Amino acid sequence: MAIGRIFPDFSGSTVLVTGAAQGIGFEIARYFHEAGARVGVLDYDGARLKDAWGGAQNVHLAAVDVSDAEAVNDVVDSVVRWAGSIDVAVNNAGITRDSVVWKLTDEQWRAVIDVHLTGTFSVTRAVVPHMRAAGGGRIINVTSYTGMHGNVGQANYAAAKGGIIAFTKSVAKEVARFGITCNAISPNASTSMVAAVPADKLAEMTASVPLGRFAEASEMAPAVGFLASEQAAYVTGVVLPVDGGVAM
Repeated sequence: MAIGRIFPDFSGSTVLVTGAAQGIGFEIARYFHEAGARVGVLDYDGARLKDAWGGAQNVHLAAVDVSDAEAVNDVVDSVVRWAGSIDVAVNNAGITRDSVVWKLTDEQWRAVIDVHLTGTFSVTRAVVPHMRAAGGGRIINVTSYTGMHGNVGQANYAAAKGGIIAFTKSVAKEVARFGITCNAISPNASTSMVAAVPADKLAEMTASVPLGRFAEASEMAPAVGFLASEQAAYVTGVVLPVDGGVAM
């Protein structure tokens, strides 16, 4: 069954997306761009970001390490100067440094926690004052099934993603009185992280998906679009699985 893409209208809105040079982050940013928004695209890899977005209209590029709180503050301020506001913030940036726990190094632990969890915190802390001043906003975080159920070799990743779930719910309670919602999605899409999985393990993972496949990265974007839309004004503190039924 073919279903066309239907966009809420984000004309006049400004959306900030981290990890926007490729994969899910790129597709989320592209979704909002096609829906009429001004988009601030952030990524650690400035060259890849330029390849993906260079020359696009109504797009503000910023190479930034989201684990660097001072750099995040500077970038958020630059986006506000460029666009006048930030109406939606999507915390998608992420990395993996996989290892079983007895071999997991301090660097591997800190790197994953810093990008996923601290990065989500830093961006959220930086955008909330602007959203409060504007009278509302949307924050959407990207978490994972692994953050709820764990995975062998990913204690750092699971801890970070589980932390994002708890963070999402806490922030939702704190900012609701300002007209700001905070939600998360739990995706299951074919990305560069999935491509790195050995073939036999990938086949096993695919077989565990009730819908029988990994989604395309672009299939994650409409769920984020809904949570960012006026239609979701009464939805906050939820983790929306966009995972083909894995979380059932």
